[in-house]
Amino acid sequence: MTNINPASFIGGSTGEWKVTRMQTITGEPLLPVEYIHIKLEHISPKNALWVLRGTNNHTRYSERTEVDAMKARQEGLGRSHATHAALIPIRKNAAWWAMAQDERRKIFEEESQHIAMSMEYLPAIARRLYHSRDLGEPFDFLTWFEFAPGHEGAFNALVAKLRASREWEFVDREIDIRLIKNES
Repeated sequence: MTNINPASFIGGSTGEWKVTRMQTITGEPLLPVEYIHIKLEHISPKNALWVLRGTNNHTRYSERTEVDAMKARQEGLGRSHATHAALIPIRKNAAWWAMAQDERRKIFEEESQHIAMSMEYLPAIARRLYHSRDLGEPFDFLTWFEFAPGHEGAFNALVAKLRASREWEFVDREIDIRLIKNES
């Protein structure tokens, strides 16, 4: 299988993003790191404490109208004013993956309002979702968010709402890693 749009999040002692906080929300923690370096390829550097890999190849769980609405409102990553970021790796439990696609979609959007809720925070918060489950990685999803310092409160509100939703009953491992752009 060819990976499309691969990414590696490399935790270690150097990188373009300085870690300001690593909080284990549920499940096993990751080793603490000082920095995260992002490479848009799958690599395994020897000096890394850990590497999380994923692909951003196609949208899942979203209907056409939702995809179009997100594209119309969301700004891209790498905006000069978006100097704060969060990497939130998530793994869902076996009960989630035992469900059919339509059952997961019902919980994801109809019950939890994941997309509708997230739309409220666009364009202030930009995000990209990477899928890792099919790669045999320790997490199912790697979600990367970027925002300006003044939008951190809004980001915290979004994350709190998502964690309070029914969808999060199926999360059995989650790490919340907060970062600021390394200016050196």
